[in-house]
Amino acid sequence: MPQRRSHVAPSAARSELAEALVALRSSLDAPTEFSPEAVAEASAVTPPAPELDLRDVEFVTLDPEGSKDLDQAFHLAREGSGFAVRYAIADVPAFVEPGGALDAAARERGQTLYAADGRIPLHPAQLSEDRASLLPDVDRPALVWTFALSSSGEITEFRLERALIRSRAQLDYVSTQKSLDAGEESPAALLPVIGALRLQQEAARGGASLNMPDEEVVQLPDGTYSIERRSPLPVEEWNAQLSLMTGMAAASLMVDAKVGVLRTMPEPDAAAFDAFRRQTEAIGRPWTSGNYGEYLRSLDRADPLTLPVLQAAASLFRGAGYVTFDGSVPADIEQAAIAAPYAHATAPLRRLVDRWSLAICLGLSDGSGAPAWARESLAELPDLMQASSQRASWLNAETINRVEAALLQPLVGQTVEATVIEIRNGGERAGIQIAEPAVTASAPVPAGTRPGDSVTLRVERADIAKGEVEFAL
Repeated sequence: MPQRRSHVAPSAARSELAEALVALRSSLDAPTEFSPEAVAEASAVTPPAPELDLRDVEFVTLDPEGSKDLDQAFHLAREGSGFAVRYAIADVPAFVEPGGALDAAARERGQTLYAADGRIPLHPAQLSEDRASLLPDVDRPALVWTFALSSSGEITEFRLERALIRSRAQLDYVSTQKSLDAGEESPAALLPVIGALRLQQEAARGGASLNMPDEEVVQLPDGTYSIERRSPLPVEEWNAQLSLMTGMAAASLMVDAKVGVLRTMPEPDAAAFDAFRRQTEAIGRPWTSGNYGEYLRSLDRADPLTLPVLQAAASLFRGAGYVTFDGSVPADIEQAAIAAPYAHATAPLRRLVDRWSLAICLGLSDGSGAPAWARESLAELPDLMQASSQRASWLNAETINRVEAALLQPLVGQTVEATVIEIRNGGERAGIQIAEPAVTASAPVPAGTRPGDSVTLRVERADIAKGEVEFAL
């Protein structure tokens, strides 16, 4: 899907939207400011210099353009018939004192929240955007995973070490994709090769990736708001494979030691698979052979009916959560979409649980064992992360609702063309997507409408303050 951007122009609607977004942020059940003590800790703590010096390794970061909270840096090289991958993660455990004000602030938040009018970070900017961030051309402590991969992309060995690194460049997805497509020299030149091999490894395990188009509210330099809707670039999928590989390695360390925290998701049951098969038949892209991962990988992203299929497939990717253990490993430890045990261990600047995973894995790797503070607080993590995930989902949905209402307000009383992406309420209503302005909503549809059909709707109401819109046939 090509990128589409719809703007809320400077107008009364824009002013009303700004007020609605401020009200939304103030109603959020989460702290938006850090205590002076937490800020002081973030500004003052100085971690000891790691004994291992890897500043001669030419690490680079790859993130959305303009990012400042850089969690990961990589270095890729050929090694014999295979590959060597170094994946450096911001050493947040070295900066956060367990039981301190900064630790308490992070536990309150759980994760970085993304609002239209700015981020609500997990850590103060002094830490997340400066002192711990893997910014280019500065020395940074990091937790470095080193992987040896075979010619087929399989991990043959790995290790985790605390080291001093120095990133050489801050790459962004769009320019890196263009550079790779043009065959230009790039520090990410091996990323398509290794990423493709890791995707093949995922397929061999029976895993499935659901790469839904992104829908994000952004504030532009002129003060207008927009909704951007786009499909992930290939370079983003390849980069994600490095993170998934690291998460599986972290999980294997913790499972072997019988202590840690995993990200789990149950395998869909037979009823869910049967319902999905019926939906693909109704859409006109039936799933007739292979497992669901193979089917999803076979979809043509340029096909207009792929989006309704992916929307239907989302029902298979439910029930994700966290499980902690110390002394014995639970029976159900797999993340079904990955088809392996998996841990969140690559985004400690933006997600609380990663600090625990990394601290435990480092202790297991260097022989010191899982830290006492991490073991003592393991049981708290699932509830903390569930609360923060619910908060993040609510904020994202309510933000998009308000911006979509602002986009549609000038069109009240007019008709718009929409594509049906999901049938609801026994066929009386549907999830619909309008191309311009870029809006996804629920609307009444004629009897017999199928996913992929086009419908003409009249915009009846658009309430910006409440984030509500209404359509009629």
